[in-house]
Amino acid sequence: MQGMTVGEAAEREDLLAAAVVEAVEGTIAYAGSVFLRSRDRRSVVLAATCGVPPSLLGGWRLIPVNSPIPIAAAYNSGRTVHLADAEETVRRYPQLAVALPYAFGSCSVPVGAGGEAFGSLAVVWAASPGSEGLSKPQRRHLRSVANRLGDSLSALRARTGEPVECDPGTIPVETPAPSTAAVRVGLFQWDFVSGAILVDDELCAIFGLDPRAFDGRTEALAARLHPGDLAAFRSCAREAAVTGSTSTRRLRLRDHEHGGEGYRTVELLVRAPESDEMRGRNQLVGAVVDARAGQVAVAAVERLRDGVFSLSPDGRVTYANHGALRLLGVSADELLGRFLWDVLPWLSDPDIEYRHRSAMISQAPASFMACRSPDRWLAFSLYPEADGVTARVVPAGQPSPTATPPAAPPETATATAPARLGVMYHVLQLGSALTEAVTAQQVCEVVADQLLPAFGGQRLAIYVVRDGTMHLLFHTGGHEDFLEWLEGVPLHARLPGTETLTSGTPLFIESQQALSRGYPGTPTDEVSSWAYLPLIASSHPVGTCVLGFDEIHPFTEKDRGVLTALAGLIAQALERARLYDSEFALARGLQQALLPHRLPTVAGIQTVVRYLPGTSGMDIGGDWYDVIPTDSGVCLVIGDVEGHSIAAAATMAQLRSAVRAFAAVGHSPGDAMAGVNRTLFDLDAGLLASCCYIHLDAHGHHARAVTAGHPPPLLRSPDGTTDALDLDIGPVLGVERAITYPETRIALPPGSVLALYTDGLVEEPGTDIDVGIDRLRATLAHARADSLDELADRLLHNARGSSYRADDIALLLTAIRAPRPG
Repeated sequence: MQGMTVGEAAEREDLLAAAVVEAVEGTIAYAGSVFLRSRDRRSVVLAATCGVPPSLLGGWRLIPVNSPIPIAAAYNSGRTVHLADAEETVRRYPQLAVALPYAFGSCSVPVGAGGEAFGSLAVVWAASPGSEGLSKPQRRHLRSVANRLGDSLSALRARTGEPVECDPGTIPVETPAPSTAAVRVGLFQWDFVSGAILVDDELCAIFGLDPRAFDGRTEALAARLHPGDLAAFRSCAREAAVTGSTSTRRLRLRDHEHGGEGYRTVELLVRAPESDEMRGRNQLVGAVVDARAGQVAVAAVERLRDGVFSLSPDGRVTYANHGALRLLGVSADELLGRFLWDVLPWLSDPDIEYRHRSAMISQAPASFMACRSPDRWLAFSLYPEADGVTARVVPAGQPSPTATPPAAPPETATATAPARLGVMYHVLQLGSALTEAVTAQQVCEVVADQLLPAFGGQRLAIYVVRDGTMHLLFHTGGHEDFLEWLEGVPLHARLPGTETLTSGTPLFIESQQALSRGYPGTPTDEVSSWAYLPLIASSHPVGTCVLGFDEIHPFTEKDRGVLTALAGLIAQALERARLYDSEFALARGLQQALLPHRLPTVAGIQTVVRYLPGTSGMDIGGDWYDVIPTDSGVCLVIGDVEGHSIAAAATMAQLRSAVRAFAAVGHSPGDAMAGVNRTLFDLDAGLLASCCYIHLDAHGHHARAVTAGHPPPLLRSPDGTTDALDLDIGPVLGVERAITYPETRIALPPGSVLALYTDGLVEEPGTDIDVGIDRLRATLAHARADSLDELADRLLHNARGSSYRADDIALLLTAIRAPRPG
């Protein structure tokens, strides 16, 4: 989290890890995850996992809050979403079932505190058809864990001042699933001269000693060793004491677990401490490592002729016996730590990765067959547990036509063919993300983010039709000259980018030779394969979407079908977004025309204004500001008409005109506000408005202020002290016709700065507005004030950085620079 110290970040990570582990251990689940809301409140972001690596979750790391996904539903509704098995998941959340078509159950619960939603906590378990899922006590346990996590995150925020949100790029906290340890390590501290030794309980357990009865002498340990290894035991200690380096020996230890008959091998490591004081007392430290379980298992597996290998939960190979390496035709160095489907071209079929994922999520065995070139068929079996997969591979005969479909045959598999697991997920995610995209730029960015990783492309360009010719709207992933030859080309030109649009048929060109045959002279731009998708909405040509691949890319029938379907989806979204952009520009132009184009120059003061429109919709708001010179001084005005509509903007313009009229004839601030209130009633707009009106005297450094339900102005004194002005507050405009508004006299010494603003700058969903006002006050107090423009930008820094603003923001800063003459 940005802004958090190392200690605070560690505390937050500990809270998340502890909660997700407790959730898994208290239920029948094998995996769990915590999602926290993003800063713009539009998504929930994966923050922590247990028993399942983030990579196994595919694209489910950032979920729009309005998605039909249990995690988002729990966050939005504040209720538990319990799906006992795959059948219930299909019935209630079909989008999730299509993207993750595995036999599992899940339970998602909200995380929050004090009525404020922070995110969701979810667990997953293997579920056969008809499973009842979690019991009521287990669901109560899950809610209790989530509630405690919410309380802890809230307390951390109150103590540190930092929000609980996660940035989309946050790296999740990962806790592996529990597993049986193959290695045991016991620690000791040894006084080599006296023979006294301090040991931990694990070392006692390795030696078969009762920790409570151990007398702290090395003789008790030596008695457990093979007589022939006693000399090695002592020489190891002497060598460490003399050389100061680590000394190691392999010792035989009596096997107490089998009646004391026979011996097993352990490793002894001894060294002298780095501390001079301890070395002077002949102190040694060390460890005894008992890797018996791992050694025995490895030895047993290596004796098998069958291939046996192990995969981590995310699918990387962690171990392979000689039989597996021989059958797969690779070395250990080539295979370990990597994915099978990345190392072996003949296993680079999406179905292979799919079967591993299916086994992990459903916790049910899976199997498949694959052909290693030229004609050697192998049968694979996967046996999952929460901490990974044990796999077996054996030679097999060629399958019959009715057998399970094999992996990609060698003649269609290439070393560069990527495994495109999760294409269906990307299709669903694209549809969901396009519903969130509002502008044409956002639509293009969503398309690039989803299509390129889903199909392994490196470049993408979107051209749109204007006045019968092609014009580049967006491109990414390649050089700027990618498809530049298409710019300005008429639709009737015989080029792939135009012909696909006029014919309405996608073009899939798999090689430069195929491009040259079909369209001689067309530049290749160092690209090897292309997909040209016609964007047609309501029989109207919108444009062309082009995917480029640096390497030769064979398009499968599945690829072609999915991309063809997506073209229509993209076209509809892009046409809607272009219409939105046009109407949005018109509405914003109208709004800007209703606001002052420039502020007047007034002796003795400097004024700066900033206006940020909201991002949540196209409708314009009713925020306004004004600086009005009069014979008696200058009036500073800021106001906000409720709602976002043309009516709100029109009402704002009329109220602004009314304020200027009352100020021009010399009305006092209180009388002017009362007059504006009557004007709002006469307009009969059915809207309410807030307003703050401050009249600065032409002589002296004082002002009279009146407010109608508006957030209080902030005043920064010359010494940096900043306070919210305590004004007599009148009711908002439009509540009652016959209202008087009290005035408050305030002092404005030279060097002070006055800040007027609308509530869009200080309001946050689920947070009291006073919190936002105090945060703005603190920022104003600590920011540099020598440049009013830089100060205004600093106050709006967070608002500008947010991709989501529910309301417009107006900010008017006034600096009292010098004594006014007179």
